[in-house]
Amino acid sequence: MIARENVSKALVEDVVQSFGEVRVRIVGTSMVPATLPGDLISVRRADLDEIFEGEVVLFVQNGRSFVRRVLGRGERAAAGNPEEPRWITQGDRLCHDEPPVSSRELLGLVVSIDRDNRNVELAPHGSNSLFARLLRASDRATYLYLRLGACWRTLCLQGAKCRV
Repeated sequence: MIARENVSKALVEDVVQSFGEVRVRIVGTSMVPATLPGDLISVRRADLDEIFEGEVVLFVQNGRSFVRRVLGRGERAAAGNPEEPRWITQGDRLCHDEPPVSSRELLGLVVSIDRDNRNVELAPHGSNSLFARLLRASDRATYLYLRLGACWRTLCLQGAKCRV
């Protein structure tokens, strides 16, 4: 039996390779507040040399897909290929770097975010505001932020005149 996550990961990889772009729904909280669970991101195929610090990328490692912000070039060499460039990434809400991303793991660059049928601006660099640091430091604060946002969207979608 093939796991559903493996099938969807393979499908995303195939679509990016075949068509050059794919739209994927966000399910995690590691990039809050830049992306929220339920956001729809557009990802365009890109090579490592087309990616710059501060941009957000989609990649696959250990059979899982990740959306993370690029922090800089990696220092660790790839197994068997010490010349292969790699990028260091981190979720905006995470406090630690993750394993470097190689060219074969990179699927593409996040070029847009669609939230509740409107385009959301993706900040070129992760926020270091007091609010972003609070979300990074506290799972409870992140939970409350997401719940309040969900309640606000529900009120707006039920006919209240909200202009965000």
